[in-house]
Amino acid sequence: MAEYIISALILIGAAFTFIGSLGLARLKDFYTRLHGPTKATTLGVGSLLFASALYFSSGDELSLHEILVTLFLFITAPVSAHLLSKAALHLQLRSLAKPPQDSNEQAK
Repeated sequence: MAEYIISALILIGAAFTFIGSLGLARLKDFYTRLHGPTKATTLGVGSLLFASALYFSSGDELSLHEILVTLFLFITAPVSAHLLSKAALHLQLRSLAKPPQDSNEQAK
């Protein structure tokens, strides 16, 4: 039964990682490209690391190395994406998305 769970986690992780990498390569501007690695790839690598932790666990002990790497990844990925987006805003990088309209303009 454990082999099926590990195999499913590996397939899910590979799919999320592929989708994130594809988003990074195919999306048009910096802001949309930022979502690929931070969202999908984080889940993909987290799933692969959790599968690795299950595979290398011995008996009742869970392998903590992979769990710590996963925790570190889940903490640092959003922070680094936030810093990259703030730097892009500071550099006034253009986005393909339309800016939001003012609420006074919508009422007219």
